[in-house]
Amino acid sequence: MQSATAPGPQSDINADFLGGPPQLFIPVGREQLIVLLEHGLTMESTVLDVGCGCLRGGRWIIPLVERGHYCGIEPSHHMLEKGLNQFVDPEIVRLKQPRFDHNDRFDFSVFDTKFTHFILRSIWSHTSKQQIETILDGMIAWGTQDAVLLASYYPASFFRRRPDYKGTDWLGRSHKSTTLGQIAHKFSWIRDAARRRGLTTQELDRPPLGDQVWLRVRRG
Repeated sequence: MQSATAPGPQSDINADFLGGPPQLFIPVGREQLIVLLEHGLTMESTVLDVGCGCLRGGRWIIPLVERGHYCGIEPSHHMLEKGLNQFVDPEIVRLKQPRFDHNDRFDFSVFDTKFTHFILRSIWSHTSKQQIETILDGMIAWGTQDAVLLASYYPASFFRRRPDYKGTDWLGRSHKSTTLGQIAHKFSWIRDAARRRGLTTQELDRPPLGDQVWLRVRRG
């Protein structure tokens, strides 16, 4: 658990990347907060921002929760350092003491915290099915009984030329890759993977932003 104080060995990779199109940086970040508020976010909530990047959403969330209650996983040291240096007031960081980890295994245990909210914007649009299952298992292990997981994704669609992803690796920019890539999954697959774990899944009735649809996952 750490904040990014020094860049890693690949810190210059994707140096100008903000996690998506620059014109969507503010709208997407603000929407993450709105979706959390619509699902019961309070000052007492504990939030895990998976793939928090340069704190596109974190900059809105950190000021609203109690000290140490915002945690972020971001494998790219450089992106997180950029977020802390450019997008979040240092005084807010000092007061709120957000916690960070750089693992790329979707290991939620590193914070030793039970989370009420998991937020994953533009993560399931790059993850394999095996990685989604790891995330669902992490929610079960490290979520409170009333925890909610909110994730955006691209629904697989023959007509929109978005095939259901069958690969086993992350696809897209990362701390290891500059290659662009977006993937889609069938909602039925996500629903069934969640159901096998005693979880329920629902698409949120929200206008897609950047063509991504929000999903809500809860214990059944």
